[in-house]
Amino acid sequence: MTALLELDEVELAFGGLVAIGGLSLRVDKGEVLAVIGPNGAGKTSMLNLVTRVFTARRGRIRFKGQDIAQMPRARIAHLGIARTFQNIELFDAATVLDNLLLGRHRFGSGRWWQQILRTPALTRLEESHRAKAEEVIEFLDLSPWRNARVAGLPYGVRKVVELGRALCAEPELLFLDEPASGLNPEETRDLAFWIEDIRTELGITVVMIEHDMSLVSAVADRVVCMAQGKMLAEGTPAKVQGHPDVIAAYLGT
Repeated sequence: MTALLELDEVELAFGGLVAIGGLSLRVDKGEVLAVIGPNGAGKTSMLNLVTRVFTARRGRIRFKGQDIAQMPRARIAHLGIARTFQNIELFDAATVLDNLLLGRHRFGSGRWWQQILRTPALTRLEESHRAKAEEVIEFLDLSPWRNARVAGLPYGVRKVVELGRALCAEPELLFLDEPASGLNPEETRDLAFWIEDIRTELGITVVMIEHDMSLVSAVADRVVCMAQGKMLAEGTPAKVQGHPDVIAAYLGT
């Protein structure tokens, strides 16, 4: 398969604390990759390196063959990489639709003079952004909450809204940081169906950081287990879950 993302001997340190040490990782185009591991394993730090929240001390990060390890953070979304967060990051006072439209920022909002004159070209651009947001609303069954303020929504719906905002960016690579955290079993099952549809219907490659092994087993093609900033095991969900080093890392034996 074609590699969409490659991490090559990447290191991240905070002072004398090494968060990630010599991590090499490959994400193939069209797959759902789950990254698991105990708390403090470096999973979210790895995601933050790719999305340029942090800067690697050394190593290469290549997206579609281009080294992005030192790229300005603002450029990452323009490349076709989107993400969700462990802690929901939405604008509570805005509606669901308005939050989703924020995901369209990488496609621009017209030139300043077009905004002042309200040109037909700007109108068409805004209509295209709204049409894409409406497609995502339909895709994620968010229609009942389209015009509701985020602050008044149930936690599970807010998680879906954040997923929708990421999808509005039309990414090629989507990072989901603990998407099932705080969801009930029914919401987790819905999430599993959406992740599969995101891959098959939208053609988006998914990297999911997750602790819920039932979700991992249901949707992941491949699993990587991290511990202490390094890769501990890699393979199918069943193979990784049964790996003695993985069991020892989780149980502390």
